[in-house]
Amino acid sequence: MSARVQKYFRVILIVSCVLLVPFQGRAGGPARQPGPQSANPSVFNPATLETAYVMADIEVYVKGPNGAPLVETAVVTLAKQDGQVIDQKTAKNGFVRFGGVPPREYRIQVVAPKYQGIAKQLEVLERKVTQITIQMTPLTDAEDAAASVGLYALAPKTQREVAKAVEDLRAKKPNDARKHLEAAKKAAPTSAEIEYLFGVYSFETNDQLQAKAHWMKTLELDPKHLSALLEVGQVLLQENQSAEAMPYLTRAAEAEPSSWRVHALLAEALVLQHQNDEAAKQAERAIQLDHERAATVQPLLARALAARGNRDEAIKVLQAYVQTHPGDAAASKDLETLKSPHAGDVSGDAAAAASELAAMNKEATALPMASKWMPPDVDERVPPVEAGTSCALDDVVSKAGQQLITLISDVDRFAATESLTHESINKSGLASYPEKRKFDYVVSIQEVQHGYLNVEEYRISGRSPADFPDGVATNGLPALVLIFHPYNAINFEMTCEGLARWNGGLAWQVHFKQRADKPNTIKRYRIGADGPSYPVALKGRAWISAGTYQIVRLETDLVAPVPQIRLLADHAAIEYGPVKFVKGNVNMWLPQSAEVYYDWKGRRIHRRHSFSDYLLFGIEDKQKITVPKTDDSTADVAPNEAPKQKPQQ
Repeated sequence: MSARVQKYFRVILIVSCVLLVPFQGRAGGPARQPGPQSANPSVFNPATLETAYVMADIEVYVKGPNGAPLVETAVVTLAKQDGQVIDQKTAKNGFVRFGGVPPREYRIQVVAPKYQGIAKQLEVLERKVTQITIQMTPLTDAEDAAASVGLYALAPKTQREVAKAVEDLRAKKPNDARKHLEAAKKAAPTSAEIEYLFGVYSFETNDQLQAKAHWMKTLELDPKHLSALLEVGQVLLQENQSAEAMPYLTRAAEAEPSSWRVHALLAEALVLQHQNDEAAKQAERAIQLDHERAATVQPLLARALAARGNRDEAIKVLQAYVQTHPGDAAASKDLETLKSPHAGDVSGDAAAAASELAAMNKEATALPMASKWMPPDVDERVPPVEAGTSCALDDVVSKAGQQLITLISDVDRFAATESLTHESINKSGLASYPEKRKFDYVVSIQEVQHGYLNVEEYRISGRSPADFPDGVATNGLPALVLIFHPYNAINFEMTCEGLARWNGGLAWQVHFKQRADKPNTIKRYRIGADGPSYPVALKGRAWISAGTYQIVRLETDLVAPVPQIRLLADHAAIEYGPVKFVKGNVNMWLPQSAEVYYDWKGRRIHRRHSFSDYLLFGIEDKQKITVPKTDDSTADVAPNEAPKQKPQQ
């Protein structure tokens, strides 16, 4: 690494700080939020006289199909019969011990990668060590594999035909779209995605019978095709065949349990079948998954609530809806009916049902690839988690934060080889020919004083800074993980969504979002070396290993676009993994790869960064990396605020 190191101060993009962050809060960890064990401290108090002398222990032995102790990570949850979590531990070599529990019946749940989740009942007697052995059953190949193959599995030429068809369908030119779809189908006659688009074409030409036939054919090619399941279910509802629609909608819920539209259509079908309790649950779930787009479900929820006798609550829901949707005549009529002293039954109102289906029907022609050039926003769907598991948010975030504290205390700087692939995305969502770069990459993460972190990056490549693709440097990726450092975690709203299966292991799935009442210290854009600075509020999701509490994956999106700099979208997804350093036999968790997408000033860009050949420079290491000073007077953009303390040179 003898070549001259230069900072990149080029056109603004992907530039994070976490530098000079004032610590606000207690030093021990992030602001506490109640987890399942702290929500009601009076539930279980081992110090009471009533229970102090009858405590017992539980020993759980987790075994694989061959009868040997399970060596894979397994999360074991101890809960009461009513579902309240008492404790949760990660098994070591297939063994977990829960000490000091009162005698009663418990539920033991075990989740392990590549095995089916299992739960067993257990009765614990006083002053006894109760043992239980749980045998795990491997997942089948079908359960453990992703089944669907989408448009991006097609040949490039076929993709271009499909992209043109989608563009024509959006422009309301179905005849032009048909020519491209026929060419695509000739090249890929068994593509479920192309068959689905033929259904959209038929729908746009008002041939609903043919659209339904294409969507049924799609399901023959791909039984789990979510969009086709939804369209068939909705068509059947429009034909007043709610019983026939239920199997398709149930399959859709199994294929994608986090789709608001799945739950909305299920609620509609259940209302029509007068199963109002379950309908209300499905409608509430739809609204919970997507508050904005699922607003059309509120009249449906009101109908279900009214039908089961919750008239006052139904009126409140409808009043809120009508206030924001004054043009919905059917909802206004329902509201007047409910307010009337002689109110009738609105649960079977055909006009209301038609209105709700029409509102949801707007989604029927939603075309694939509308935003396929970049992944969906983190709030578009909630990735699935294991049913019945509960998460202690405080504990997970605190332990993840401790891993970051250890990283910063042990490491002054690290160096790696960075490989970059850059693609521009055209208006059809297709990528340009990729440009590739390779850099020697150095990152410095330091706590310059208590409560203040400083992150800096340096690259050398033998090229000038302007040769970075598009003249835009990607900076700040190492700083994003520091969202979970105790200095910064208090600035985010965090929710633990549950235990997920991730990359052959188990990970706690945590959603985060910048708090409006807290300083935004993670990411900012700065135009020009001395130009204005724009803080960018982030939201995202992290997967935190259930065994080590290392962050294994992190995704971020903008809380909102930044119109001042015409920044519409900014998505990052970073994978982390263990890096073994020979000196000191140290294992550190560092970025392995990162996908970056942005939509800025009309330019849509996708980049993939990968990192290899790591070198570690510890705090006590006398060897320093020489970082020459950079003349910022000629810089177009300074991606970070000037730090108060530079790394030693």
